[in-house]
Amino acid sequence: FTKAKTPQAGSFKINLPSISMMFHRLITRTLPRSARSISTRRLIVNNTRPVALSYNLRCFSTAQTITNPAMICRQCEQTKDHFACTTVGVCGKTAETSAMQDALIHVVKCVSLWANAAREAGATEGQLAAANIWTLRSVFSTLTNVNFSEERIAEYVREGMAIKKELEKLAPSSPPTGPVAEIDLLGKSLQELEEFGLSVSLPLREAAMGNDDCFSLTEVATYGAKGVCAYAAHSYQLGKMDGSVMKDLHEVFGKLASDEADMEGLLANALKVGDISGRVLCMLDDAHASTFGAPEPTAVKMTATEGKAILISGHDLRDLGALLKQTEGTGVNVYTHGEMLPAHGYPGLKKYNHLVGNYGTAWQNQKFEFATFPGPIVVTTNCIIEPRRAYRDRLYSMNEVGVDGVSHIGASSDFSKVIQQAQSMKGFKKTITPTQYHTVGFNHRSVLPLANQVIEAIQSGALSRIVLIGGCDGSQWDRNYFTELAEELPDDSLILTMGCAKNRFIRSEKLLGATLSNGMPRVLDMGQCNDSYSAIVVANELAKALDCTVNDLPLSLALSHLEQKAAAVLLALLNMGVKNIRLGPSLPAYVTPNVMNVLVENYNLMPTTNAQDDVKKIMAGE
Repeated sequence: FTKAKTPQAGSFKINLPSISMMFHRLITRTLPRSARSISTRRLIVNNTRPVALSYNLRCFSTAQTITNPAMICRQCEQTKDHFACTTVGVCGKTAETSAMQDALIHVVKCVSLWANAAREAGATEGQLAAANIWTLRSVFSTLTNVNFSEERIAEYVREGMAIKKELEKLAPSSPPTGPVAEIDLLGKSLQELEEFGLSVSLPLREAAMGNDDCFSLTEVATYGAKGVCAYAAHSYQLGKMDGSVMKDLHEVFGKLASDEADMEGLLANALKVGDISGRVLCMLDDAHASTFGAPEPTAVKMTATEGKAILISGHDLRDLGALLKQTEGTGVNVYTHGEMLPAHGYPGLKKYNHLVGNYGTAWQNQKFEFATFPGPIVVTTNCIIEPRRAYRDRLYSMNEVGVDGVSHIGASSDFSKVIQQAQSMKGFKKTITPTQYHTVGFNHRSVLPLANQVIEAIQSGALSRIVLIGGCDGSQWDRNYFTELAEELPDDSLILTMGCAKNRFIRSEKLLGATLSNGMPRVLDMGQCNDSYSAIVVANELAKALDCTVNDLPLSLALSHLEQKAAAVLLALLNMGVKNIRLGPSLPAYVTPNVMNVLVENYNLMPTTNAQDDVKKIMAGE
């Protein structure tokens, strides 16, 4: 990192030569084949004028240039070449879906402006309930690996427009003004909604702002807010919601509706997302514990048990609870997958004897793991990827998840078809031996009683370092860094982990069953990425006990980021003043050098390098 000025390559340029020719070329590359025609289609903004979409996309840090891309998406770490997905998403998202998601986020900004005006006019949270839950669910649907269905996303757009009409009645004397507040997409076709999405695509919005660094801050806030909405949606599912959270989220999106290059205001907006994120993570932690009981250390069977089977993936514990209740007494066993693994630590879920174990690893391996699972699969939230024919007919989505051609379970959470299909299939023919286990449930409520042991180990020198390795897993080979990091750490170090990144090392032969000299396990699985709050609580309590700050603890953080939930967690940590975080396997493509320098100078945020060198620095407290 250097303090060099933002390079000239850090800009998007709008060229306006032959409007009809260039516009026609873009449309014929991005619209579905069935919608393409020889005649140039008009792209309407606020139903008033056509917009030319010819531009050069240039990377912040290289000389790479792409002219007239079919789409631009760089919200996840795996974006193509760590630059941007410009033809089809690495996740499998099409240009059409990308445009529809851009349209939806713009509608979220519109609804947010009206919700803000309604609150100022005296509207209650009860009157805003529909706008609140719609905001959470619609934004959640735009996260990486959640919704690939244009029609499902279009439904959110139409619902948002109807909600806007209702909000107009709550602020008749003080309506918001400006082009975003005046969006009207009621009655628009799928094709017209896609076209609108193209008109508010990333390069055009960046050009309208006219400042790379300011626009970078809008992306930081946008992607962080997406993650916050996802976490808040999980909490809402469990009956926990705070009106102040929705008020603040709508204010964040209201700020993002402006094209003003307000550096100070946009930085404050991004930090505000971090504040909201911390509060939402706390709320979700309470929602889980109050609904299913405080997690407790539990050995989870990681090998198969003979019998009929259903696999459930995603994050939503409420859906798992409903599935377990409906499958009780049916002779069908239930297995967790991916981020559902920590569910086995909750008393209210593990009480079901037919919750027999966990199958598989992290989300990116599902095309193989789902294909070999001998029963139906339910995906409650992210992550889902385009399914293979081998299991498409036994795959079910829920909530915000959407894939065309995949059966969707509605709000009633009726699993009867899933259960019937499981009963008709062979299931696992035998119980696999030797049995393998992994222990989950090291929530802060379980770890804090061990605090005295940890403190004594630190003070006696029996514990050299606490290292948190967590976050999102992914398919890139360089994520093996986190496996190597865990295995390179000395035997007297304690590893805290959460999120699906744990799958990089929880099966490591070196770490299986490993303990510290005082008998504590070397690896403590604190839960899902949703459970990041547990790590924050433990760090704060240890700092209090040792009479120091969190940054003075013998604690290092190495975070594997992929999508927008990880962005929300990172912003929460930064908002709390946590420093010296290693982030990898690459840094976000949407952060400019100048914005990154701010993060480096204020928080010492650093990229991962190689495990051997990083371990040396970690053990030296760097």
